[in-house]
Amino acid sequence: MTSHLIKNASVLGGAPQDVRVADGLIQEVGTGLTGADTETDATGLVLLPGLVDLHTHLREPGREDAETVLTGTRAAARGGFTAVHAMANTFPVADTAGVVEQVWRLGRASGYCDVQPVGAVTIGLAGKQLAELGAMHDSAAGVRVFSDDGKCVDDAVIMRRALEYVKAFDGVIAQHAQEPRLTEGAQMNEGTVSGELGLAGWPAVAEEAIIARDVLLAAHVGSRLHVCHVSTAGSVEIIRWAKAKGWRVTAEVTPHHLLLTDELVRSYDPVYKVNPPLRTEADVLALREALADGTIDAVATDHAPHPAEDKDCEWAVAAMGMVGLETALSVVQHAMVDTGLMDWAGVADRMSFRPARIGRLAGHGRPVSPGEPANLVLVDPAYRGTVIPDAFATRSRNTPYRGLDLPGRVRATYLRGVPTLLDGQLAAPEAVAGATA
Repeated sequence: MTSHLIKNASVLGGAPQDVRVADGLIQEVGTGLTGADTETDATGLVLLPGLVDLHTHLREPGREDAETVLTGTRAAARGGFTAVHAMANTFPVADTAGVVEQVWRLGRASGYCDVQPVGAVTIGLAGKQLAELGAMHDSAAGVRVFSDDGKCVDDAVIMRRALEYVKAFDGVIAQHAQEPRLTEGAQMNEGTVSGELGLAGWPAVAEEAIIARDVLLAAHVGSRLHVCHVSTAGSVEIIRWAKAKGWRVTAEVTPHHLLLTDELVRSYDPVYKVNPPLRTEADVLALREALADGTIDAVATDHAPHPAEDKDCEWAVAAMGMVGLETALSVVQHAMVDTGLMDWAGVADRMSFRPARIGRLAGHGRPVSPGEPANLVLVDPAYRGTVIPDAFATRSRNTPYRGLDLPGRVRATYLRGVPTLLDGQLAAPEAVAGATA
């Protein structure tokens, strides 16, 4: 394999160092290093471990008009991600060993990042009967995370059984916390803005009630619970309480919930329609604080691509969701680093170390040290640029950041020492062949 020397990079935001990469591993970290096939001047750039996304919708199989595993992983590489967890709400649903293996093999074929399938908790996401959790875990895909994301496992008995089942192989149930009876017909956050606009509201308590129930269930059976896309200040307090008890609970927040509020819905632009919905400024500030202090473990994109016909329509019938892989790091820099709430070492923890640990991904979220896998990302924190969706690698364009000036740019991404992105440009498919695990 080609060896690479990264010169003068600020490792996790610290002092400049050189990093030599060869044979898929970090060989040396120090100063004044020499001897490599290629050399990259990383002066002024921050070097982080490759990012890990716990929550990505790749849409394949079934909705290749919105995204494919190939286009989604190319977007991931552009965003600095070396591994993503592919959610189960595909067509057919990823509720069998056969489907998760299909997604896993498509990820291996793409070459741009590792794809770890997430298995469905229930058959067809219907919430009535447990899916083949054990078979999915025992498959070639080695599934450890299970979620009906897009729908809530609202039946307490089913949720308890799922939590008990995955204990056998140290799995985790990732819950989309939404009490369905409280959110029938909901279009946006329930509050002042929804009242003024006359749109049906999605109340904070619909999220908080499910989280409260599920942390108690997780404690009762001694299992692992992960809360997807936390969006309210009340949810933060419940998770903080559960962690103080020592219960095995983790949580994620999306970039858009760290930055955007329900005031944007006044435009009636469906690009802002998402589930859970954009909340209030007070919620945004609470989420930032919780991410900074570690109550929220991870930033996860909830990358949800949709074709134009599903978004360029009236608000009531528009699909929910936003693309996020290619802008996630910039939003986190804007909301957390540039505000002084978190340093780059904190970003590495919340976007690489902890997500990899939650998803049990060996080889990702590792220190930038000799002998470790060379999954790395170089970021230019001084860059400022306008978000141009037409330049995205993802197949869809439903970003809420169109035309917004955001900081930071991913300059290079290395997957086991293979550059999937170099100088901001995606590598050719033949150049990344064989890089995935």
